[in-house]
Amino acid sequence: MNASPERLLTTRAGIDRLTALCTALDDEEQVRLRFDDGLVLDGVVAARPTVQVFRDGDGQEGFNALLRLEPLAGDHPSRYLWLDRLVEVVRLGSA
Repeated sequence: MNASPERLLTTRAGIDRLTALCTALDDEEQVRLRFDDGLVLDGVVAARPTVQVFRDGDGQEGFNALLRLEPLAGDHPSRYLWLDRLVEVVRLGSA
């Protein structure tokens, strides 16, 4: 897991979109996530992510949110995903 996000959101629209995504990710919800690079992942939301303040290497503040996504089945490890690149959440049911 990377300790800080690659990208920070600073506009009201970006922060509002991030907040809406966090609200759409309920605890223990099974979801399919689609990211802006075409990556699609299925999994279980371990806990609802929250928008947090981070600083980049130059000390500039911005916002992002980190999601821990558990696998639907098998022995795969959890994935930690920054939500700034998330474009779609599809609910598959509850765990």
